[in-house]
Amino acid sequence: MGLLVALAALAALGVAYGAQDFLRLVPCPLCLWERWPYRVVFVLGVLAALLRPAGGRFLLSLAVLALAAAAALGLLHTGVEFHWWNSPLPECNGILTPGAPLPLVPSKPCDDPTFLIPSLPISMAAMNFIYATAFAFLLLTYVSRKPRRFR
Repeated sequence: MGLLVALAALAALGVAYGAQDFLRLVPCPLCLWERWPYRVVFVLGVLAALLRPAGGRFLLSLAVLALAAAAALGLLHTGVEFHWWNSPLPECNGILTPGAPLPLVPSKPCDDPTFLIPSLPISMAAMNFIYATAFAFLLLTYVSRKPRRFR
């Protein structure tokens, strides 16, 4: 199961890097943050595949938490895109604080949605929220059931 989890995390990263490198879609700072939980899940999945079932199950439980963080970041970014709230990252808002150095100007604003599939009105941040939520739910279902005992 650990290898499957690692591959699913790698698939999410592959879509993000593919959109960036091959489709030339520029990621915003929040987009870059959304990749970190999948990196963590990938490492946990690989380690879970190498350990005994009990240790692997524990690491997959930690992966559920990382996926919950990925879903939260996806929801946060989607809210920024819909202008429900401002981004917590100063480089997304360009907020000037008296006495502080000038904020970095992002190459792409965080509130400008990126659509991977032009005819589908779901941004990549919303896709990340949906994917991470479903992935976390499926993995939680797996780790919460009783392990089978072979006799």
